[in-house]
Amino acid sequence: MFPKWYFRPQSHRSASAFCDGLGKVLFCLTLCTGFFESQAFAKDKMVAPDWVKQASAQPMRAFPPKTDAVVLLHEVNVSVNAQGREVTHEREVIRILRAQGRRGYGSPAVYYNDTVSKVTSMKVWSIGADGHEYAVKDNEMIDRSSGEGFEVYTDSRMRYASPPSVDVGSVVAIESEIETRPYVTEILFPVQREIPVRRERLTITMPPGFIYKAVWKGPDRTKSVDMEHGTTLWEMEDEPGIDLEDVPLSGSAWALVSRLSVHYTGPGMPTPTLGEWNGIGAWYAELAAGRNLPNDAITKQAQSLVQGKTDFAERAQAIGEYVQQRIRYVAVEIGVGGQQPHAAGDTFSHQYGDCKDKATLVSAMMNAVGMRATWLMVDSRRGVIAPEAPSIAANHMIVAIDIPKGYESPLFQSTVTLKNGKRYLIFDPTSEKTPFGQLESGLQGSYGLLMEGKESEAILLPVLKPGANQVNRKASFTLSSDGDLKGHVSEERSGDIAGYRRHIYSEWNSNQQSQFLHGMLARDFTSFEVAEVKVSNVEDLQKTLSICYGLEATHFARVTGPLLMVRPRVLFTDGMRVDRKARFSPIDLNETRRVHDEYDIALPSGYAVEEMPEPVKLDLGFAKYESSSSVKDGKLHYSRTYEVREVTLPAERYDEVRKLAGVIEADEQSNAILKRIP
Repeated sequence: MFPKWYFRPQSHRSASAFCDGLGKVLFCLTLCTGFFESQAFAKDKMVAPDWVKQASAQPMRAFPPKTDAVVLLHEVNVSVNAQGREVTHEREVIRILRAQGRRGYGSPAVYYNDTVSKVTSMKVWSIGADGHEYAVKDNEMIDRSSGEGFEVYTDSRMRYASPPSVDVGSVVAIESEIETRPYVTEILFPVQREIPVRRERLTITMPPGFIYKAVWKGPDRTKSVDMEHGTTLWEMEDEPGIDLEDVPLSGSAWALVSRLSVHYTGPGMPTPTLGEWNGIGAWYAELAAGRNLPNDAITKQAQSLVQGKTDFAERAQAIGEYVQQRIRYVAVEIGVGGQQPHAAGDTFSHQYGDCKDKATLVSAMMNAVGMRATWLMVDSRRGVIAPEAPSIAANHMIVAIDIPKGYESPLFQSTVTLKNGKRYLIFDPTSEKTPFGQLESGLQGSYGLLMEGKESEAILLPVLKPGANQVNRKASFTLSSDGDLKGHVSEERSGDIAGYRRHIYSEWNSNQQSQFLHGMLARDFTSFEVAEVKVSNVEDLQKTLSICYGLEATHFARVTGPLLMVRPRVLFTDGMRVDRKARFSPIDLNETRRVHDEYDIALPSGYAVEEMPEPVKLDLGFAKYESSSSVKDGKLHYSRTYEVREVTLPAERYDEVRKLAGVIEADEQSNAILKRIP
């Protein structure tokens, strides 16, 4: 299996926190999303064990007002035997601080894989705010699949319980033991989570002849302590919570979590990773060996796709788009199948697979026609993979396509060049609405592990230029003296920024599409009607997506006596939410892009310009914003260009982001004032 993450996420987040097999890690002592009211619980004066009472008796500290709960104690003890089998004993005690914490932390659970793991013991207790103690009976615990919905079948399971009297001030505790036969010898221990942690301990015991290497993501939170009999201890206290729920322009909290990764090996163990990227690459090469070999059917299909094409980019595009658009995303995860790709022949035959299966099929089809592509392990949460912390912690697999030396193509925008001069096109065959040659925004600027066996290395994924993601909007209106507006709107999108709109107009029904457009326009108009919506080039990702429609809006301009106040920026906002709080987390700008607006309003006769908004021009390096308004031949013309050139910024540049947000907001709300001519 993939490394164990000993962590308890809030239940409104994904319990496994990973989107597919590459990230299917085992969460022990985590929480389920279900919340049940069971009646038959043991209740005694002396039910909870002493370690639970000792943890719950410690003095409380002050926490931020929105802290749902606090971890009072978290202990993980992993024992590895000479055959490489693990026995994990874990304890955790949590105090509920807010009503919201009851659902998030009131139902403790163990996550496991029933092919390679066995829960040998699990006990759950609660101590109510009134001091009464409860123990959950074995027959009151629930065991079910923990799949996330995209799997045809998965052997990932969860066992959980919901003790009574879980309210503000109460304590919930769990103790479990799991026996595991791991496929990879790495243990992950995040030392932070969304809620504060008062005390936590990780203890690992190994037999003679075994060695380990500990790697930290982020600063070392503590030093290891060598105990007797092959035991090593790490102990931490008072770790703050990382809650980004109310933080604007924030990425994933997982990217900020400090984590300890312990790689170990010993006599007879599988290929060791030993805390090095090339070690992880060698391990995966062994795991995936032979899986990307083409059979006759794959070879025939690949040759058919590239027939008559001599240009490298055209040949690569034909294969990439076939797997991207024709192979359905479906996962079958059993044991090592959660990490090991299925044979390319099976994926091709079934016409479905998960991310690593689709990546493997791309590699096989390219092998069949004299091209080459390899696996690239990534994480959809920018910042989770860190070059200084080699780890198998990731949730996605894509491909890196070898580019011939000296070859160039305008189609290839998401390329990387290694120190040795080798060039690769980075492509995600799972991202169904991202044009071939580009990379979805969530992966840009993050790191990934290029799988080249013992030559594997962590590489920085490209950040595309703004021109790769373009939005061009044009509108022509006529304004009446009553302030009503009537006209026509067109919007063109190209690149990954068109992906969501392509999804809407290919997957949603007409009623949902209408609701979406009306929801967008309701931000700028109080009363309006849309007519004759036309959408073109939805399926062809290399063509510009076009959306056109008629629009009528009443009371758009405000009439005040002889004055008519008109907003030149008629519709669509490019503003961003910011706050005035101190900033500690990186700033996530989502994606690079270039947005251009051109709006014309034919003004009612008998009015003259009294006042016009000042032109705006701001260039902060990471973004540029320009706009201007003018009147000529009875028409009010508004032009705006907004470019975002980077996807992330350090926290210390938040003042610049605030400045940009303020400039955009002021420009979008500015008005031209017209006065009736006597």
